[in-house]
This record gives sequence, structure tokens and C-alpha cells, in this order.
Amino acid sequence: MARPVWTGVLTFGLVTVPVALYTATEDHSVRFHQLQRGTSDRVRNRRVNERTGKEVPYDEIVKGYELTEGEYVIVEPEELERISPGRSKTIDISGFVDLERVDPIFFDRTYYLGPRSAEYAKIYALLAASLERSNRAGLAMFAMRGKEYLTAVRADDGLLELHTMHFADEVRDPRREIDGLPGDDVKPTARELDTAQQLIGMLEVDWDPDAYRDTFAEEVRKLVEDKAAGREIAVSEGPPAEATNVVDLMDVLRRSLEGAKEGKGAGTQRTRTQRTPKAAPGKKSTSTRTAKAGSAPKKRVTAKEEDLDGLTKAELYKRATALEIPHRSTMDRDQLRDAVRKAARKHLRAA
Repeated sequence: MARPVWTGVLTFGLVTVPVALYTATEDHSVRFHQLQRGTSDRVRNRRVNERTGKEVPYDEIVKGYELTEGEYVIVEPEELERISPGRSKTIDISGFVDLERVDPIFFDRTYYLGPRSAEYAKIYALLAASLERSNRAGLAMFAMRGKEYLTAVRADDGLLELHTMHFADEVRDPRREIDGLPGDDVKPTARELDTAQQLIGMLEVDWDPDAYRDTFAEEVRKLVEDKAAGREIAVSEGPPAEATNVVDLMDVLRRSLEGAKEGKGAGTQRTRTQRTPKAAPGKKSTSTRTAKAGSAPKKRVTAKEEDLDGLTKAELYKRATALEIPHRSTMDRDQLRDAVRKAARKHLRAA
């Protein structure tokens, strides 16, 4: 069982329920250490005085707020501690808001709220059912780990969730931050809008979070496993995506709609083919894809017949492996192309 990150009481009106706060999410990103190339020596960050170059002990470090360049107001840790909000013992709901009126951009992190013990289950269930039926969230200020948060307590399937929220001045105005946003003079035609809405309807799916996964993290783990096993791989990046031409917008929408009707729409889920690792010839493949039954083998051509400038990095890597070019796994695409061209000419001269 997970350990709570906070315990206290949740109150609304005169109703009080002891609760515990649990982390709702976890990061599964692949973690790397920093090493010096060619060694297994760890590289660590140090606190260094930028003027003297000497390392500074942790107890000699204070916080400074820069007023002007080179001029600071020094703030001691104990001074911050005196004004710190400390640790709240209570999540005191001051009001309830309709969830449909809260822009999702205000939500930050999510925590689970559970009853502190079984004896408080009925009060907990009452609040959860009431919030879920009314589709409302309770708003409360809450302090944890030396920081004050605006929070929203909502219910989903009998479970209370607490969301930390951004304050209004922390949310950027997109009209100030983004150039080129469409104005009132840029409007789609009724025909374009109807076709786009049909396409959206054709590609409608049920929300199933288990249908999506972090494929990049999986590929990073495969890369680490292959390198640990001595298998060399190359990655094909594929051609870059091109923006839809505004002139052809209606034609693109129509073809997308036809493809969606046939079950081949551009919005259907795809496998990640652009970054799929490909094992070098003679090595164990890490790809899960297999050749289609009955497909004809690709014609083998010589380097003389090919335009190497048009080959992908993966294709160049295959030829570099066949030509036994050393250090090919450390080369970028242009280096592979030049090495293959040079080795192919050498083989032709020898022939």
C-alpha cells in the first residue's frame, strides 16, 4: 500500500472528515546518469563560486533576489521560514464551482484523497456522491511543503480527488504569446466546417487510456537492451510532415472523410513507424513488424546504380554494414553516405 504524503481533515460547512492525501501519478521516463565519455565515471553537479571557481559549502549558500544587475537583496533561510505557510492541517472548502466552467489549463497535479480509516467511510461517501451528482468541485487554499496552493476537490466513481491549480496570474494570455492566431477575418466556409465536423464524427472513439502508451520510452529501453547485448541498430526518421495547402483544404477534407469511411482514415491509430529501430543485417531484429506474406523481395541494386543522397540513414547503415565499414554506429547520415560512397568505389575498382 502507498504511504500518504499528507494527513489532515477535509471540511465543508460543519462537516469534517479526516483524510489522507496520496500521489495519483508516477513518472516512468527512462533515467540516465551523466558519465565522462570513454569511462564509467559519474559526472556530478557542484556548487561553484563563478568568480573564484571554488566549491561552496551548502551552509554558506543564501538566497538573493536581484534588484538590478549585480545588486541583490539577501534573504536568509530562517527569514523565509518565518513567513512560510507551513503545513496545513485542514483542507477547508470555501465554496463549490461547476466543473464545466473551469478551464482545464488551471489544473496542475492530481492527488487521491482517501478516508483516514474505515470509521469515516460514510461521511467520505456522502461528500463524494454529492460532488459527483452535482458535477461540482470544492475550492480550498491548502499549504504543503512550504508552498500554498489553490486546490479543487472533485469526485469520480466514488473517489475524491484533489487537484492543485494555477493562480490566474500564472496562466499566460495566448493572444500575447502566439503570433499568427486567426482573427475575425479568417473564417472557414460552411461547407468546410460541415465536412470537418463529419470527419470528426467518423473518427470518434471511446476514451480508453489503456489504448495509449509511451512508445518512445519503450524504444529507449529497447535501445539500451540492444546496446547492452552488442546489437547495433539504426533509426529511420522518415520524411518530414508537410502542412496542408489552404487552396486544397476542401479536397483534403473530402479525401480524409472517404478514407475514414473505408477504415483507413488519417485519424486512425498508427504504429510509430518513423522511429522504429532496425537491426543491422546479421543481427537480431528488435522490430515487431513482419513482412507481408506473398510480398515480392526488393530488388538488390549496387551502390553505383543508386542515388545515395536519396537514401535514409537506416538504408545507408545497411549498406555500410554490408561493406563492413568500421565505426558506422557512431556516424550521422552524411558521414554514412560519404563512407558508403567511398567504400563502394573501392570495391568497384577492385572488381
